[in-house]
Amino acid sequence: MPIYISLLRGINVGGHKRIKMDRLRVSLEAMGLEQVKTYIQSGNVVFNTGKLSPAALSKRIEERILSDFGHSVSVISRTVDEIGGTIANSPFVKQRGIDPEKLHVTFLSEIPAPVALKKLADLTIPPDQSRCLGKEIYLYLPNGVSESSLMKSPLDRALSVVTTTRNWKTVNAIHQMCLDCR
Repeated sequence: MPIYISLLRGINVGGHKRIKMDRLRVSLEAMGLEQVKTYIQSGNVVFNTGKLSPAALSKRIEERILSDFGHSVSVISRTVDEIGGTIANSPFVKQRGIDPEKLHVTFLSEIPAPVALKKLADLTIPPDQSRCLGKEIYLYLPNGVSESSLMKSPLDRALSVVTTTRNWKTVNAIHQMCLDCR
């Protein structure tokens, strides 16, 4: 049975859209997902289910969360192979002088239009770096998230797609959870 990852956007941030992970696991299991596991409180979910497109899966989970918790939450889903590819394709990891603790990945609901990528380039002020590869934007934020030029503007508005960002440690931990499920 395929392994999927769903990333919930904007839950448990600053006391808003509170969802306890144990209740989320029960909710997702009730919709037929199997071996549901979560990683930290920010809505990172790994599970098995029958073969579905990640977009269809995201829509079903969004509907379930709205029904069970009363929150409208955007969900971006990926397969285990897609998450593995995200890690393997990072343009920053092997660069000299890169601090992995300053790496992030912004997951996108779809590939942004070229005009949106131009906006991303305009928002990226050194020393920040960004690279969009398909449905992921790799970020290197050497001064941290709070000092980043990119985090001061909502990327989803600039790109006209749904986004959710995870740090490099979380991306790798989620991938390892997937490998442990095999």
